[in-house]
Amino acid sequence: MSVVFTHTHVRFGTRNALDGVSARLTSGAVTGIVGPNGAGKTTLLRLAAGLLPLASGACTAFDRAVSSWPREALARRVAYLPQGGEAAWPLPAHEIVALGRLPHGATLGRLTSADAVAIERALTRADALAFASRRVDALSAGERSRILFARALATEADVLLADEPAAHLDPAHQLRLMELLREEAARGAAVAVTLHELPLAARCDRLLVLDHGRVAAEGLPDAALSDDVLARVFGITAARAVGTDGISAPVPWTRLLPPSP
Repeated sequence: MSVVFTHTHVRFGTRNALDGVSARLTSGAVTGIVGPNGAGKTTLLRLAAGLLPLASGACTAFDRAVSSWPREALARRVAYLPQGGEAAWPLPAHEIVALGRLPHGATLGRLTSADAVAIERALTRADALAFASRRVDALSAGERSRILFARALATEADVLLADEPAAHLDPAHQLRLMELLREEAARGAAVAVTLHELPLAARCDRLLVLDHGRVAAEGLPDAALSDDVLARVFGITAARAVGTDGISAPVPWTRLLPPSP
């Protein structure tokens, strides 16, 4: 087990962003985290990355409280890709990917051969090598997303936390993203990804469904995205598509409830 949340509470002012969440991110598996806007998905990942304090409960990485890890040591073990796909620095894209090697002691002006191999491998896997020499602030949103994902891959961490990495990607690259997440899990990493795209979420090994900072459902995708959960948590009905690989994926179809204010 890599990351364990035990009765975790995180508060922003008087609001409970996480309200007693217990969950596990297991090595060798892709855990999808889904839920409506404001459900606590990003908060959970930021907690695992050591970026938020706990109000109560426990969050451990490799049997040690996340808050007790030295920052550099935690950054080598846990790679965090925040949502948004923003990178305003006027740097060549490959230098952004090189930032993923900083936890290993690299600097942009002095990369080891191992750093160079990791950077090129990450760019290749993210299908981003073709525009690696372009300035990152001149790339499209989808291209920036692939560069930032490559930066996370370049760290070669034991835990990969990716917050809405599919948001700006076209369908082919969304599918490639899911393949990459599975590849990371296959090498032994614990992978957690937040998604709004329910058909993509169905490709995860397990799902954690959050609602108002609480666990609404968890387990295999078919059970975690049951008709009852979709209606109760998301306020929708869904059609069911079955792919050639036999995976059944919910496709949002009808809105049952008015959107939250």
